[in-house]
Amino acid sequence: MKMNFFSAFFFLLVSLYPLPQILAKESNGHISVVILGATGDLARKYLWQGFFHHYMEQVTNGYSFSFYGGALAEADQGNPALFEILKGLRCPSEVDQQKCALLKEQFLKLSQYRQLRTAEQYSALHEEINTQLKQEELVEAGRLFYLSVPAFAYVEIAERINSSCRPTTGGWLRVVLEKPFGHDYDSAQSLAVDLEKYLRQDEMYRIDHYLGKQAVAQILPFRHDNAKLLYPLWNRHHVEKVEIILKETLDVKGRTQFYNQYGVIRDVIQNHLTEILMLIAMEIPYNVNDPQEVLGKKLKLYTNLQDLSRRSAVVGQYQNFNFEVKEELNKTVDYVSNTATFAGVAVYIENVQWDGVPFILTSGKALDERVGYARIVFRNPTFCVQNEEAMHCKLRQVIFYFGHGSLQHPAILVSKSLFKPILPSGWKEVTEYPELTLLGQPLSEYYIYTPVTQSEPYTILISLIFQGKHDSFVSTENLLASWKFWSPLLHSLSLHMPRLYPGGNDNNNFLDFELKGHELSFIQEPVVISSNIQDEISVDSFQITQGKYRQNEMVSAWAEELISRLSADLQKIAEESVKNSGQFHMALSGGSTPIALFQRLALHHYTFPWKKTHFWMVDERCVPLDDSGSNFKTLHDYLLQYIKVPYYNIHPMPVYLNQRLCVEEDSGAEAYEKEILKLVNDTSFDFILLGVGDDGHTASLFKNSKFEMHKDKLVALTESPSKPHQRMSLTFSAINKAKNITVLITGKAKHEMITQLSRVKDDAKKWPITAVKPTSGKLIWYIDYDALLG
Repeated sequence: MKMNFFSAFFFLLVSLYPLPQILAKESNGHISVVILGATGDLARKYLWQGFFHHYMEQVTNGYSFSFYGGALAEADQGNPALFEILKGLRCPSEVDQQKCALLKEQFLKLSQYRQLRTAEQYSALHEEINTQLKQEELVEAGRLFYLSVPAFAYVEIAERINSSCRPTTGGWLRVVLEKPFGHDYDSAQSLAVDLEKYLRQDEMYRIDHYLGKQAVAQILPFRHDNAKLLYPLWNRHHVEKVEIILKETLDVKGRTQFYNQYGVIRDVIQNHLTEILMLIAMEIPYNVNDPQEVLGKKLKLYTNLQDLSRRSAVVGQYQNFNFEVKEELNKTVDYVSNTATFAGVAVYIENVQWDGVPFILTSGKALDERVGYARIVFRNPTFCVQNEEAMHCKLRQVIFYFGHGSLQHPAILVSKSLFKPILPSGWKEVTEYPELTLLGQPLSEYYIYTPVTQSEPYTILISLIFQGKHDSFVSTENLLASWKFWSPLLHSLSLHMPRLYPGGNDNNNFLDFELKGHELSFIQEPVVISSNIQDEISVDSFQITQGKYRQNEMVSAWAEELISRLSADLQKIAEESVKNSGQFHMALSGGSTPIALFQRLALHHYTFPWKKTHFWMVDERCVPLDDSGSNFKTLHDYLLQYIKVPYYNIHPMPVYLNQRLCVEEDSGAEAYEKEILKLVNDTSFDFILLGVGDDGHTASLFKNSKFEMHKDKLVALTESPSKPHQRMSLTFSAINKAKNITVLITGKAKHEMITQLSRVKDDAKKWPITAVKPTSGKLIWYIDYDALLG
């Protein structure tokens, strides 16, 4: 029956079109395509249409195909569902409709539904493919499995493909995976390890459909083709900022369970917008068509991304989201979701090309319009005295416009005040402009290019899968690099309640945010628009309080206000010291506690006497100074690189001498002590900042240590009880000589320790912090409410 149909079909087809137009002279082999999740939403909207388009393009290239729609439902349910999807396949407007109708009929005949639930059903599919190949005397070119299923099913399906569905005659195997590829770095790494048990790297295609959008796919070719014009401009000296935006008007109804777990950063920023950032900022490969070189350049850029902090992002949640979660997921009345549906993130790149240029990644649900674009805004050094309408006075920008919004279609736009770019291959120039303004300029002030033929992203990417091109897909290395970059921010936001916003046009400018230094903050003050969190403690419900803690002064407030107060007090001390002695010597502890203070000083204290300030370390780990565990690196990354201070005023501890770390024979501690004796008047620091560990240690002075051995020393090598390697630390002799000592304690995790410490007597062996007793100076405890009150 099948052979009769083929004969009849080709007789009809050849009567309408010459044979060379329909089939190549020689067969290139047979390809079996298996779409798992074949009747789901993604397959219905995009996948079957994409495979049909590819089939139409390849019918003249000598390949034969079989298409299998796999799902969990039994055949009596799956067959009619698949048939309804296939009936709705569209013929592209630019294709001969009569020819397309014939090919659509043939495509339907080549497509079959299969229940794929058990290992036995995968084995049966394998036998069916082999039987068809044998009966029709076909050479197998390869098998393509598209996994449009939840990520938790990937490993089990990969195991079944590997054990019973691999090609047996030398054909290729390609397995396509849809996001999400994990929830954070650890889960992504675990998934990658499990998949590698059954599939080789070259067999996996992690799809990010944004890489198939025509304007996105043109970013790298555009940069390459216009390299001579762009090279002098594509850097920190000329680029003011880069904005990568994806706005949506829809809410998340129907996707609430997924969205409540993932949120906006995991859904689109960690993947789609980060991939676009890579294409804009990465080095241009020598060969943009070499997948390995392209992926390698991306991976290199990941190593230059500056770590994100909690202050690198602003997050919001549309007002009805929490209600929708309760309703659709049957949550209790008092349930409160802190999932972000809006986020703006400032990303910085630590390399010579991009240092200091903010890349602002923004996305959200329930916003005012649906639009996506990447916008490179250039500085304009021209000062226009009278004629501000002159072209050289205009805003200068390059825009990769992904579609929707006012333009609707993909486009590349270059301000005429910049240069006229080379026309991209397969694109056309727009010379008639509607009366529209785009991002501050009338369309007439841009050179505009659009694709000659518009194609869906999945159609483009499906074609690239058949070609075996990996550069438009996400490699394991790049995936893990992305998650490693984003996971710390996601974890820091996990307990943070986003700002609520009404949704749509009612948002007005409520979500507008600003960049101060390297930190983002909303411009407007928050207002309560929902009664769901009325019982939450207001940040304003406590003012700064002062009192006593362990017989010394104590300042307490919410963390942000506490840091603001401490930084202001520190500046007063610094100004007074400079007035009295001409210099200010402060020693700073490491760890995460002082980071907020460093950031506050960098952002808000422009009048701080930095040029007269000497930076010393209270303690240091025995690691190279550029190691992520180095206390000095933390100080550098969060403060020193943002201020102007003479390099000879910076005094890191000499933990690395003679290419060795903290070896007593190298006398690093003695060298630091000599430097203190030489520069610090009477070895009395003007200010020392300390923290307290959960076990009561301070600096790197740990409990059960032999402090009596440090009696005559200012600096000593010490050893942590939990880790055998040594530390370098100021001793109690050096600390207690200081004029001002501050102990900073923040976070709910420190509450139990703070409670115990308030009750214990002085006992340096068990609680080293109790040995901090200034001989003539002042000790003040700065403790936030979370630590003090729990």
